[in-house]
Amino acid sequence: MFKLTAFLRPQRGRVLVVVFLAMAGSLANLLLPRFMSEIVDRGIVLGDARAIVEIGGLMLVVTLLATACSITSNFFSAKIATGFGRDVRRAVFARAEGLSLHQFDEFGAASLVTRTTNDTTQVQQMLIMILTMVIAAPIMAVGGVLLAMSQDPELAWVLLAAMPIMALVFGLVMRRSVPLSTIMQDKIDRLNLVLAEGLSGVRVIRAFDRGAERRARFAVANRDLTDTAITVNRLVAVLWPALMLMFNLTSVAIILVGAHRVDAGSMQVGALIASLQYTMQILFAVFMVTAMFVMLPRASASAARIHAVLEITPDIVGPAASVNPPVTPAGGVAF
Repeated sequence: MFKLTAFLRPQRGRVLVVVFLAMAGSLANLLLPRFMSEIVDRGIVLGDARAIVEIGGLMLVVTLLATACSITSNFFSAKIATGFGRDVRRAVFARAEGLSLHQFDEFGAASLVTRTTNDTTQVQQMLIMILTMVIAAPIMAVGGVLLAMSQDPELAWVLLAAMPIMALVFGLVMRRSVPLSTIMQDKIDRLNLVLAEGLSGVRVIRAFDRGAERRARFAVANRDLTDTAITVNRLVAVLWPALMLMFNLTSVAIILVGAHRVDAGSMQVGALIASLQYTMQILFAVFMVTAMFVMLPRASASAARIHAVLEITPDIVGPAASVNPPVTPAGGVAF
């Protein structure tokens, strides 16, 4: 997929803006649990209404800033991805036009249609996800862990202990879904081939009364693709409930450990609340990375298929300078 990053060069400025906005929005969201901790410890516990109003107003400003960064980042991400998809489709179409008949047959019309449409869409959607979610995910995860440790180091170890288990569940699911995601694009090719043959040869099919045979062939290809897609989606559907289960168990463990520490006077109630919020932010970051890896296998396969078309050298190449043939006498034939 990295081989297609050359199509992002015309939009380098927008990409830098998106990266900056994603970082600013993530940092703003990481400050909110700390403000909540201050409200609980300084305002609610001590009964200081002025502290609640001041810190709450600051939280409102930071929230509006994070919202503005998110909206602007999504806007520019959509423009970047749309322009990227336009340029890729244009390049694939232009290269397909220059291929010889032999090279064209190596790919097939159905496959070239899929690479220009569905494959490009897969890569374009992956780019949107990278720009809008994945850039912020590492900042949220690492920042959440560090700030949770700053609230209470012993309580943060409960959170860190759950992360390897999340990674294990994620790895098991991805190990099975990655090969199936790659196979799906080939089965889409097969479905397009059967459909194109049926449409291009409709007169012959009707003349020889082969409609039932063509419908049966399409049904087989369609069912094959459907079964594979259902299998992949079932595997992916396991991820979110598994992560939510891990989050709930981690929250229970944090509350149990935190309650004992609060009762012993070793930490404040606000630190416990902030740790729970940081847990949610870290889980959200893990979910964003999970969503990316769910789409990554299929997008990578699509990018490889697109690159295979772009890197092929046409057999027939026009001369750098045009050559004018000699003028023949009237009525003559020359080779």
